[in-house]
Amino acid sequence: MITVVGIGADGWDGLGEASRQALVTAEVVMGGPRQLELLPAPAAEPGIASAPGCVGAERVRWPSPLLPALPALIERYAGREVCVLASGDPMFYGIGSTLVRLLGAADVRILPHVSSLSLACARLGWPVEQVETVSLVGRPPETLNAAALPGRLLVVLVAGRDAPSQVAALLTAAGYGPSPMTALSDLGAATETIQHGTAATWAGPAASPLHVIAVECVPGPDAEPLALVPGLPDSAYEHDGQLTKREVRAVTLSRLAPRPGELLWDVGAGAGSIAVEWMRSHPSCAAVAVESRPDRAAAVRRNADRLGVPALRVVTGKAPDALDGLPAPDAVFVGGGVTVPGLLERCWSRLRPGGRLVANAVTLESEALIGQWYGRLGGDLVRLAVQRASPVGGFTGWRPAMPVTVWSLTKKDDT
Repeated sequence: MITVVGIGADGWDGLGEASRQALVTAEVVMGGPRQLELLPAPAAEPGIASAPGCVGAERVRWPSPLLPALPALIERYAGREVCVLASGDPMFYGIGSTLVRLLGAADVRILPHVSSLSLACARLGWPVEQVETVSLVGRPPETLNAAALPGRLLVVLVAGRDAPSQVAALLTAAGYGPSPMTALSDLGAATETIQHGTAATWAGPAASPLHVIAVECVPGPDAEPLALVPGLPDSAYEHDGQLTKREVRAVTLSRLAPRPGELLWDVGAGAGSIAVEWMRSHPSCAAVAVESRPDRAAAVRRNADRLGVPALRVVTGKAPDALDGLPAPDAVFVGGGVTVPGLLERCWSRLRPGGRLVANAVTLESEALIGQWYGRLGGDLVRLAVQRASPVGGFTGWRPAMPVTVWSLTKKDDT
């Protein structure tokens, strides 16, 4: 059994009795240098018992990088009373979650402290349930772009004293320069510091490396707020015309039916719009965009960053061979290359049971192939015809776009 103790910037004084007792009786205490320095000093001489309230355990600093070394480190101290120190709530983007995944919940005891989110909301008077948390620790900063929406309250978890300037620059570039920002450092400690400003006017680092950033999103005149539901404007994407258009995209994503934690393959990604909007539907959704042309793959990468899903994986290569080695998907969209020999077969065979396959066709050849698959496996077959109003001389008329045939199917078993 490993005990994980959450500790705040107020150190030993802020710990409850159960947390103190776990640390005093531990044989080994693991943690980062900052957390370990918050503990009372051990006995002055080896062999002399620690005074009550002192932590005499062996102190082990986390190696860097931590995650690859963690299993071996835990194994090395197996059989001993081990305490792990974590900042605040260990289950809030903390080491507690990692240890539970590694060892199982039955072998990990969690003694949480107040989280940085709760402390920040207490200082600002924000209802916790109305606040969105965005972690940029070990994640691309562009992740913030998807969360920046008018009126949203954000608490951003960061690392490094320069983080407020980086967050301010991202918000300003997205058109949210007027947004009030607050950097809250050393929450709960005697050195607690709160700095206020706006994204457009922010200057200087945070008062301490240990801080979070609170943002009240206020759009400026240049902001273009984008919904999280499918069907973003076509103008939201950099593309060369190879783009699943807005109305067709909304229908396609409704058939793909993204669910939290699922993985999509976007095969023949073009501008990557399907993969981007799949990931925007929930922070835990993942996607792989497969595109054969390097210039388009580069545009997919830029679209993903700008629209707040920098974790999108972009694979440059020709399907079906480019699909080798990818993790099995929960959904597959084939937007280009439907007629490539073996492509639909490979996608269908790799799709998880319960997964959804959606293929779009605009040519007679691709439509004929989809018709064959529909005749063999069934599913849902829809033809979409969209017309847009456009000038006709001094009047307005309807200009039709190319019709698109959408075939969708749910895989019932592993056949």
